[in-house]
Amino acid sequence: MKRLRAKIAYDGSGFAGYQIQPDSRTVQLELMNVLERIHKGQRVQVVASGRTDAKVHATGQVIHFDTPLTIPLAGWLRALNVLLPEDIRIWHIEEVDQTFHARYHASGKTYRYKWDRRQIISPFTRNYLVHVKQPLDVEAMKQAAQALLGTHDFSSFCAANTAVVDKVRTIRRLEFEEHGEELHMVIEGSGFLYNMVRIIAGTLQEIGVGRRKPEELAEILRAADRDAAGKTAAAHGLYLEKVTYEH
Repeated sequence: MKRLRAKIAYDGSGFAGYQIQPDSRTVQLELMNVLERIHKGQRVQVVASGRTDAKVHATGQVIHFDTPLTIPLAGWLRALNVLLPEDIRIWHIEEVDQTFHARYHASGKTYRYKWDRRQIISPFTRNYLVHVKQPLDVEAMKQAAQALLGTHDFSSFCAANTAVVDKVRTIRRLEFEEHGEELHMVIEGSGFLYNMVRIIAGTLQEIGVGRRKPEELAEILRAADRDAAGKTAAAHGLYLEKVTYEH
């Protein structure tokens, strides 16, 4: 038995999220169905670095699975990409130590959130960019974002229904990139709470359009109360870009 780790990408538009759910199309289910075919009917468990919600995309998700098969790595890459639907792709696959765990050994993640500032959004990007009609004050968003850097209790930026008790996380980087009419938020941290990146994006968007002042973000953080923060930004603007491992 050997353990394989793969870097994968998927277009979240057609999925109810990563994790298997009853009567729903999910990324994990598609992966397991293909692996079951390759293993001649044997069910293979697939473990990811973490789940993503419905409509959320990934360009650098990481998974692992165990297999008794002796297929060369190039053969795995080819077979998986032939059998998987076109909205999931395997970028890279390698053999790792049997003790490796895609979720528990992740030391950090990077997400990207994308806004479209055009007056009229293209029908070809509507599932991949979040349309903002009002002008965004990017400098105000940058100023506000500084309050989030470092280690904090992020209770204000976590979905209220989460069962997680420890809401302390570390944000190492939070930057904005302008690509023509697109504005991207790039956020890197030790880990993220449920809906944390989308709530941060939604709150910063409210600052960008002038509904809140930049200095309010520090107050929201200190409140440790979900009701203090802004709306949860739309899922289809979010991308899991990178998962990092110390070794």
